[in-house]
Amino acid sequence: MSRAASGTWTNWGGTAHCAPSRLIVPQSVDELAAAVRAAAERGETVKPVGAGHSFSEIAVAPGIQVGMSGFQGVRAVDADRKRITLGAGTHLHQIPAMLEPLGLAMTNLGDIDRQTVSGATSTGTHGTGGAFGGISTQIRGVTLVDGTGQVRTVGEDDPDLKAAALGLGALGVLTDVTLQLVDAFAIEAVEAPADADETIDGFLDRVASVDHYEFYWFPHTTRTLTKTNTRLPAGTPANGPSKIRRYIDDELLSNGMFRVLCTLSATQPRVVPAINQVSGRALSARTYTDRSDKIFISARNVRFREMEYAIPLEAVPEALRELRATINRRRHKVSFPVEVRAAAADDLMLSTASGRASGYIAVHRYHRDDVRDSEAYFRDVEDIMVAHGGRPHWGKMHTRDAEYLRSVYPEFDDFLAVRNHFDPNRTFANPYLRQTLGD
Repeated sequence: MSRAASGTWTNWGGTAHCAPSRLIVPQSVDELAAAVRAAAERGETVKPVGAGHSFSEIAVAPGIQVGMSGFQGVRAVDADRKRITLGAGTHLHQIPAMLEPLGLAMTNLGDIDRQTVSGATSTGTHGTGGAFGGISTQIRGVTLVDGTGQVRTVGEDDPDLKAAALGLGALGVLTDVTLQLVDAFAIEAVEAPADADETIDGFLDRVASVDHYEFYWFPHTTRTLTKTNTRLPAGTPANGPSKIRRYIDDELLSNGMFRVLCTLSATQPRVVPAINQVSGRALSARTYTDRSDKIFISARNVRFREMEYAIPLEAVPEALRELRATINRRRHKVSFPVEVRAAAADDLMLSTASGRASGYIAVHRYHRDDVRDSEAYFRDVEDIMVAHGGRPHWGKMHTRDAEYLRSVYPEFDDFLAVRNHFDPNRTFANPYLRQTLGD
């Protein structure tokens, strides 16, 4: 096991910081188990960290921080059942190359793939699609080291998997994850500008009729960008804009130019509405087809801070109308578009879609925007989402506590009972878990 002197750790969005007492990078399950066991005996806390792509403080490690680079790659393949077991520290962007020779793919993905598979599933990362759940719903088993240093395997017939598949890092350190896959497939992506009122009014119908549907609304405008993804058989020829054209659109314009505009907006907030008007009018339609992961994933190189809430799917249009009115009334200057997605109901205890079909509304602020204005914006958004029974994304910014979360998660106390069994002495506690789960 390697050790390094710990400095200050900061997440990607700059919203969480900590100075761990020690950093360990175990290279085997036995080494990890011994380290957790020793820490528990000393009364120290342990917290694994993946890519640091959560905006909440869920990965903050006041005690020992565990780097997961020693747990990467393929552990086992079950071709007959279309399953793969991966080291928990494997990054999502590494997985497609592992699956391509098998003719398999992940059922659904979000639009960022920098996370580790354990970090993404432990925080409830999701994509979009009314018939598809978050990444955690693809889990069929995990191995973890619990709060006493015991190695546990939680299989698909174990009722505790409904907690462990999306466990917030509160039950243990995941060492491997078994995913249910599907046959490889392609996607035809259609992006098109649209009117905001028409997009919002038609959202529920589009979610019901399209494989993967989402849209972005540009604040201070009446413009949206809709994204309609249709699943096609594997081997469907890639077509559409050339790689050079997509690079220009996605990297130079979507990231490079957007960064310039965000920097200007941060120093001159009064120009934000005018900039968004220009951006909204500059949107153009395009259609292209490629391998599924290449369509799901988008490059996100402009740093931002994000809040996202899941609300009942049918409440999305009204919540968006309230958000638009609030931005105008409170005179927030918001350069980032609002992202709107959907997911199927599932049965995981702490999934944001647990027991209900859900719509997701995500709001962002550029990382250099005025902190006070950004915080005021997030508070106003949160008030709207809470009024609709919203559940905050575990990996994104929010202020909810255990009392509130118990009111919106029917199985909240069931999860706490599993936690008491796996981590009775709170070896994996940190300030975020004390806030959200209580102690």
